[in-house]
Amino acid sequence: MATDAPPPSKEQHKLPSPEEFSEVQESAEFGELRRSYRSFAFPLTIAFIAWYLLYVLLSNYAGGFMGTKLFGNINVALVFGVAQFVTTFLIAWWYSKHAAANLDPKAEAIKSRMEGGA
Repeated sequence: MATDAPPPSKEQHKLPSPEEFSEVQESAEFGELRRSYRSFAFPLTIAFIAWYLLYVLLSNYAGGFMGTKLFGNINVALVFGVAQFVTTFLIAWWYSKHAAANLDPKAEAIKSRMEGGA
């Protein structure tokens, strides 16, 4: 069975000391990486939880509204339920794009410096 992945590297990486970890953790570069992650992840998480709770609350307390038929046997509750799945996949896709563009390069730079590559 062939794979496209290269074989694991046999080269040994230098393991950072606890002092080096602390130094990197306190660095401005690491702080920027954390800020970039948090400024994206936290607002989206709060928005998604609010959207999900709205769906649950409407399902419990607004049965008439959620039971409103839109066309055929499709009602508001079904559309909102499917929208939950769509929203989940869109957020995952958006985060993947954000991480690849903004987080991964910064993290890789920190990692390579910690392992002695830079």
